[in-house]
Amino acid sequence: MGWFAAFLGTGEGSKRRCEVRRVARDFNGTGLRRRVHDLRESLAPHSKAPRCLRRRSVLRLPRPLPNASLLQTSDLRLRLRRNGDTSLVAELGRQAADHMESARRDTAESVSPTETVGITSSALYRAAWASSLGSALEYYDFALYSLASALVFAPLFFPEQDPAVGRMASFGTYFLGFAVRPVGGIVFGILGDRLGRKFALVTTISLMGAASTLIGVLPTYASVGYWAPFMLVGLRLLQGLGAGAEQAGASVLMTEYAPRTRRGFFAALPFMGIQLGTVAASLVYFVLLLRTDDVAQSWVWRLPFLLSVVIIGVAIWIRVKLKESPEFAKLKARHEVDDRPLAHLLEHSKKTVLLGIGLRLGENGGSSLYQALAVSYIVNVVGLKGSSGTLSLVCAACVGAVVVPLAGILSDRYGRVIAYRSFAIFQLLIAFPVWWVLSRGDETSSIVVMSIALGVGVWGMFGAQGAFLSELFGARHRYIGVAMAREVSAVIAGGVAPLVGAGIIAWTTNFYGDDKEAAILSWVPLAAYLSLLSVVTIVTTYYTPEPRGRDLDDPRDAVQDQ
Repeated sequence: MGWFAAFLGTGEGSKRRCEVRRVARDFNGTGLRRRVHDLRESLAPHSKAPRCLRRRSVLRLPRPLPNASLLQTSDLRLRLRRNGDTSLVAELGRQAADHMESARRDTAESVSPTETVGITSSALYRAAWASSLGSALEYYDFALYSLASALVFAPLFFPEQDPAVGRMASFGTYFLGFAVRPVGGIVFGILGDRLGRKFALVTTISLMGAASTLIGVLPTYASVGYWAPFMLVGLRLLQGLGAGAEQAGASVLMTEYAPRTRRGFFAALPFMGIQLGTVAASLVYFVLLLRTDDVAQSWVWRLPFLLSVVIIGVAIWIRVKLKESPEFAKLKARHEVDDRPLAHLLEHSKKTVLLGIGLRLGENGGSSLYQALAVSYIVNVVGLKGSSGTLSLVCAACVGAVVVPLAGILSDRYGRVIAYRSFAIFQLLIAFPVWWVLSRGDETSSIVVMSIALGVGVWGMFGAQGAFLSELFGARHRYIGVAMAREVSAVIAGGVAPLVGAGIIAWTTNFYGDDKEAAILSWVPLAAYLSLLSVVTIVTTYYTPEPRGRDLDDPRDAVQDQ
């Protein structure tokens, strides 16, 4: 034990004891506890062994994993002031670093399919419910506003306009909700990366639900004149602010909750809420259109918006009881939460954001074109009944309810990139056939092709997207990164698409003659526009790395791993 006496040194014993105790406190894990125990046992017979190693209290080590990067700092290097044989203590430190790094890498592989570190099965499924109900509310509002823009808002809030101009003005307010979504994504994305995923999700759903409910009590143009469209625009902006981070937060939360090998499936579940919300909104309007000859001239158009208060109440109750995301909890415990996530994102993740935008163009543009413009096209241009448009959305949502989780499973099995690219290619291949069928004016075939185009092509990309975008970004700016990519693309494709489409219809009518046949011919440029968006997404997939199974604790983006 001469080496250990040299280690302690005359008059330095107290300092050495504190140093060894500090090192022992920073170490963690069952295997390492065994090594500390062996070291204690080997030194117990010697009177000069530090008391912190002779007492069993040294084994009361902290349970949370410490920051693995700390293992390589000078705090865990025993600085010896005297020469001597220090191999035992040095070996302990080396093995500690190896143990902690391997524990951080392998944690997700050692858990059962329904569990992750610190997360029980009940907590995982509660998170899935909370995320799905939030998505249901967002897309209930989304589908309501899409249908109302196509069927109701023009005569109620823009009555003095020509029907085509009024339709464009109605879709213009629809676009404003998308235009403000990047602002909401930035604001709540920053809050999500600084204060937690749970806080941001509770706030966004409250804002969205309140705005949607208030639309149900708005006075019309006939009552208050120009104040009516102004108030409609204001509430649409509030909707957009809340929606700007809702879907991003839901997908990030479920990706961070889910076990590594099933992230695609669990992250797709919040997008099931899209189907629930779309079905609910479409069914409500379908029933109203069946029972009311002119829904725009009746008060019943307000009922769907007023029903938002029920969904928001249930969703807030579930989210308040939700535990924080385990990945954010670890960041917070290690004091690694970034105080400036937006600056960090813009400095290190510009390429990842651009890739996310490219991936979303085909999906979000296709979603808006089919859910808003195609409904308006087959009802107002082709001449089908209003109920045909809403019924087609109901059928598409039923198909999507099956396709979305299936797409998540496929992304777990074959990879995010391959699954996403496959659905984008499918959307490209059917673009012209679908719009040609819609122009023919047959109700049954229109419902079938809408169900296939929206339910398989668009929502197949949705299902593969949940874990895909979340895994592309690093831990410290994941929420705002996903929100930025999603919402900027929502403006470029989702919000602009119906406005561009309405402009295409108006231009075609004026160019070829002001008659029904001329307007019907607009299906050709509409299909070409959708094909262009799909091509951009397909090309983007070839520049995007495969992120399946990445370590979500990694602060780097997936593109930086290459």
